[in-house]
Amino acid sequence: MLFNSYPFIFIYLPVVFAGTFLIGRHSHRLAAIWMGLASLCFYAVWNPRFVLLLLASIVFNYAVALSIDAQSKKSDRGHPKLVLVSALAANLALLGYYKYANFFLDSSNQIFGWHLPIISVVLPLGISFFTFTQIAFLVDVYRGVAREYSFINYLLFVTYFPHLIAGPVLHHRQMMPQFANPDSYKINPENVAVGLTIFVLGLAKKVLVADTLAKGAGPIFAAANAGVPLTFFEAWTGALTYTLQLYFDFSGYCDMAVGISLLFNVKLPINFDSPYKATSVIDFWRRWHMTLSAFLRDYLYIPLGGSRNCSTSRRYANLMITMLLGGLWHGAGWTFVMWGGLHGAYLIVNHGWRALAPRLAIRGPSKCGQLASVGLTFVAVVVGWVFFRAENFRTAWDMLEGMAGLHGVSLPAWLNEHLSGVVSPTLYSSLRFDGFMPSVSISFPVIAMLLFGFAIVWAFPNLQRLLERYNSGEDALTALVPKFMKREVLPFHANTTVLAAISSAILFFVVALTIATHGSSEFLYFEF
Repeated sequence: MLFNSYPFIFIYLPVVFAGTFLIGRHSHRLAAIWMGLASLCFYAVWNPRFVLLLLASIVFNYAVALSIDAQSKKSDRGHPKLVLVSALAANLALLGYYKYANFFLDSSNQIFGWHLPIISVVLPLGISFFTFTQIAFLVDVYRGVAREYSFINYLLFVTYFPHLIAGPVLHHRQMMPQFANPDSYKINPENVAVGLTIFVLGLAKKVLVADTLAKGAGPIFAAANAGVPLTFFEAWTGALTYTLQLYFDFSGYCDMAVGISLLFNVKLPINFDSPYKATSVIDFWRRWHMTLSAFLRDYLYIPLGGSRNCSTSRRYANLMITMLLGGLWHGAGWTFVMWGGLHGAYLIVNHGWRALAPRLAIRGPSKCGQLASVGLTFVAVVVGWVFFRAENFRTAWDMLEGMAGLHGVSLPAWLNEHLSGVVSPTLYSSLRFDGFMPSVSISFPVIAMLLFGFAIVWAFPNLQRLLERYNSGEDALTALVPKFMKREVLPFHANTTVLAAISSAILFFVVALTIATHGSSEFLYFEF
């Protein structure tokens, strides 16, 4: 079930909301059971048979957690580490079978010339997220920082529907105190107001912005995959529209998840913090998919040795291994591995520069230097997204060649007469003035949305900044209104809140009408 679909918005969410708080008046435990069952139903809408797989994973990991806890309490300490390692191997084997079996079989066939049969496997939705969530829980139990004796609580923790399909990756210590809080089962009008506002903003990002940009990215990457030599502006248009499509698609999902969860008085960890404003790749990974970055750092990079008590080369090797596996986590393909390796190389260069700069007596960057850093980081990220989106290496290289201008530059026809006597004959002969090729024709709404998207990315505050100001529903709604309006037009908080509510209602109406006209599309992170 999609957050951006009519059945979810008008049937599922109202029913679950009403049921949770009606049942919560009489029993918090029954309300938790209701939420757990509702979350399983949410998952079952996609494919009912995989609910059994999800439940089997939950029962197995819950039993393992109890075993690790019991082993740790024995006088002889038992063998909790052996139990943990065995459970981690089982979880990774499950993930590997469904997500990577065909990748390894196909790669083996190509590398070694074998003829191994490809397995018919359907990837269970959200398997990466509920597997990683449970792996983190088992490790925390082993470390003694988490334990859970209630199966109902654990079931709700893993299946909680706002995060189940595409994250964020949750930690037990973040969620269970909120589920155990009696106030979580009482309607909070302020949280409802703020949650609905955030949900509508996320919905608009997905339906109005991301889905419009997809109409530009899809045809251009399809043309590159078909062998069409893309010119400079065509290739950059494709790369930039996908860059913003992915941004607004994932940002929209994260906002919707936070907003939905806030309706139930539960605050999810922030997972997205304006990554395209990052001044370095290190900064980028502190802002993009923040809970996954934290998971890779805490449960992979640091166990590998991290950056403490090891040589510089070992530290860089740990970084590269982490990013390669992070790339593979995103998708079973060599282009994802390449994307991870590229970011691993970026991080190594970034850390190397930070170590070298003080020795060269280079001070911190000026404002212009910071803008240049943002621009350089953004271009590096865009190049990485080309591999992330491309179906194969040939498509990626063709896109990059086009972005480098190796396939020529196609300009609008009206520029022909203006440039003929200005540029050199050699350069002029390499130019084309037929605009975009018919096979990759890009409409004006896509170009307009691309420009609008850049304005939103770089000029407006994000959800993280808005929630930092959240002390009450009124404050959060007030934060959604531009400062000049609050100062000059609406000096009273009540009026500002009313304006925010009316604006959200109008925006929701536009989004609902768009869904009715064009339907609902899946989120990109559903594929990972």
